[in-house]
Amino acid sequence: MSEARLHVSDSQGRRVVVLDRPLFLIGRRTAADLQIVSTDVSREHAEIVQEDGRFTLRDRGSRYGTFVNGEQITERALQHGDRIRLGRTDAIELIFATDAAKTTGFLDASSDATNLRQMAAILDGLRALGSGRVLDEVLGLVMDSALEVTKAERGFMMLANPEGELEFKVARGKGKTTLSGTTFETSKKIPLEVFKTGKTTTVGDLMDVDLRAQHDRTIAVGIRHVLCVPLKVTPMSEAGSGARDMKVIGVLYLDGREKSSMMSDATRASLEAFATQAAVAIESARLYAESAEKAKTDRDLRIAAEIQRALLPEPQFDGTTCDLAAASIPCRTVGGDFYDYLDLGDRGLGFGLGDVAGKGPPAALLAVAVQTNCAAQAPISDNPAETLTRVNKALLRRAIEARFATMFYGAITSEGSLSYCNAGQEPPLVVRADTMEWLEQGGPVLGLLAIATYEYDTVPLNPGDLVVVCSDGVTEARNLANEEFGRDRLVDAVKGRHGHKPEAVLEHLLAVVKQFSQGAAQADDITALILRYRGPRT
Repeated sequence: MSEARLHVSDSQGRRVVVLDRPLFLIGRRTAADLQIVSTDVSREHAEIVQEDGRFTLRDRGSRYGTFVNGEQITERALQHGDRIRLGRTDAIELIFATDAAKTTGFLDASSDATNLRQMAAILDGLRALGSGRVLDEVLGLVMDSALEVTKAERGFMMLANPEGELEFKVARGKGKTTLSGTTFETSKKIPLEVFKTGKTTTVGDLMDVDLRAQHDRTIAVGIRHVLCVPLKVTPMSEAGSGARDMKVIGVLYLDGREKSSMMSDATRASLEAFATQAAVAIESARLYAESAEKAKTDRDLRIAAEIQRALLPEPQFDGTTCDLAAASIPCRTVGGDFYDYLDLGDRGLGFGLGDVAGKGPPAALLAVAVQTNCAAQAPISDNPAETLTRVNKALLRRAIEARFATMFYGAITSEGSLSYCNAGQEPPLVVRADTMEWLEQGGPVLGLLAIATYEYDTVPLNPGDLVVVCSDGVTEARNLANEEFGRDRLVDAVKGRHGHKPEAVLEHLLAVVKQFSQGAAQADDITALILRYRGPRT
C-alpha cells in the first residue's frame, strides 16, 4: 500500500497519523482509527478508502458536514495538500499528504496560513463562549489579526445594516492604528461586488489598464494590491445545510503597496476560512448587543407596568351601600385602559373606566393623564358632565396629535341615585331584577374637540342592581373565526346575575370572553368594572 498521512490539528495539538489500512474511520467514537473529540464531529463522521493507490474521502452522514478545501463534499478523491475540515469550525483541520512530498512535521507549519487557522480557533472559542464582548472589540481583534498575518498595510470592514446596505465599521493600519475616513481611500466597487456575489476578489495590480480608471483614487494613495473576502454566516435554522445557504453579513478588505503574502493562494484560502469564523464571532457580538438592548427595554417596560398597576386602586371595594370589582388586562406589557373609584363623602362613591386610543407606552402615559385629571376634577362638582368637560379641557391644553380617550364616569349616592356621563365609551349596562338598561347619555371622546359638550343623566338603582362597565376590548374581542364578542354576548354573560357578588360576576364575564376567543391573540386591552348597589345605609 502507498504510504499516506494526515497532518492533524485539533484541541489535542498537532500530530501525524499514517493511513495504513484500506478503510480508515474518522469520528468521535473511541473505536475510530482517528478519534477527534468535538461537538462538531459526529461519532462516525467520515472515512478514507484506499484502492489501487488512490485515496477517497467519504462523508458518513455527519451532522455538520465534511469539507475539502472549503467545499462541502459527500465523496472526493484526495490529492496531496488537500485540506479537510470536519464540521463548522476551522479549529479542526486535516491535511492529506502522500509520498510525493514527505514531511516530518506539519505542512506549512510556520506559514501564514497556519497562523490564520490558529486565529480561527481563537475566534471559534469566542463564539462557543457565547461572547459578551462588545462588537467594536471583536471587529478590532479580527482586523488586527488579519493585517498581522497577511502583512497587508491597511484593512477595513463593512457590515450590512438592517436595510441590506454596507456600512463602514472599522479601518486599521499596521501596528493596530485606527485610520480616519479622510486618510482611508479605498475601492468602492470591489467591496460591493464581493458583498453581492459572496465571492472573494483578488487584484494583483490596480495599475492594469482594465482597472486603472475604476480605482484612480485608490491608486493615487499608492495602493496596488487588494484582497477582499466576504463575511458569511449560516442562519441558525439552516445549520449544516451547506455553503449555498450562507448569508453574507459584510466584507473584510485588505490592501497594500507590496504584494507581501496576501496574494498567495494559501493565504487567500486560509483567509476565507478565517473570515467565516470572524463572521460568526461578529454576528455573536452583534446579537449579544441586540439582546442586551432588548433586555433593557423589557426591564423598563416591566417597571412601567408595575408603576401602572400601582396607580390603579385595589381591584375590590366593599362599602356600606355598594361594592365593586374591577380588572384590567393589557394586550402588551403596558396598556391604555384604566379604572378608578374614589370616596366623594356625602355625595357617595365616584367610579370610572377609560380607554385611550392606541397601545403600549404612549397610550399608558395618556391614560395616567386622564385618570389623574378625572380624580382631581370629580370632587369639585356633583355633575358628571361638568367633570368630563373639565377633563376634556385639561387634555386639550397639552393635546397630542391623533391621541384621545373614551371614558365613563358615574357617581352613586347612598340612596341609589346614579348620575353618569359617557364620553364615547362602550355603553355600560345596568342589570336589574327583571330588565336591563344601557347608559348612553354623554358626549364625544375626550382630548379631541374643543367645542365638545357633555350631558348627564340620573337613573335610580334598587338593591342588588349591577352596573357593568367594559372597555371595547371586551365587546370587540374576536375568536379564530374573526367573529366579535359583541353586546349580545355581553348581555348573555351577565343575565341572571342580579344581586351576585361583583367579583363573581367579573370572573364569570372574563371567563366567557376567554372561552369565546378560543386562544386567538388579544388585540386590545380588556378592562371591566362591576358595581353592585346594596341598598340605603342602615
